[in-house]
Amino acid sequence: MQQDEPQPVLVSACLLGRRCRYDGGENGDRVLERELAARGQRAVPFCPEEHGGLGTPRPAAWIAERDAAAVVDGAACMVDEHGRDVTAAFLAGARGALDVCREEGIETAYLKERSPSCGVEHTHVANVLTRGPGVTSEVLRRAGIEVRAVEGRRRLPE
Repeated sequence: MQQDEPQPVLVSACLLGRRCRYDGGENGDRVLERELAARGQRAVPFCPEEHGGLGTPRPAAWIAERDAAAVVDGAACMVDEHGRDVTAAFLAGARGALDVCREEGIETAYLKERSPSCGVEHTHVANVLTRGPGVTSEVLRRAGIEVRAVEGRRRLPE
């Protein structure tokens, strides 16, 4: 990468306005977009759930028990609201995010807080908001990628 090229950063696609949330919505964050531009960063949008093969919209999902580390280590699973095991899709999405980071030389990711994939400080375990990362955040952190939480939906002042 040449010095005058923007530095690539991974960004949850829903934060960039893509309708890829589980309910078909988005979490577009205009403040984040402006901050990235000001820092000379280029957003590389990525949705782990879609990459892992889950459609949009899709049933809500969460870590069944324990935490994301247990899911990544094969000691826990992800389930959707119908009780279906969706662990393989979440892990495929997380690994896909890591692949993109490696291919693009990405060292930082801005991820949607409270997501079962992208949550950085909070996620859902047994359908309850819990302190701890989602599966993609856990995979990226283990690989040395800095993950930063973004709640989303911030707007620029009129």
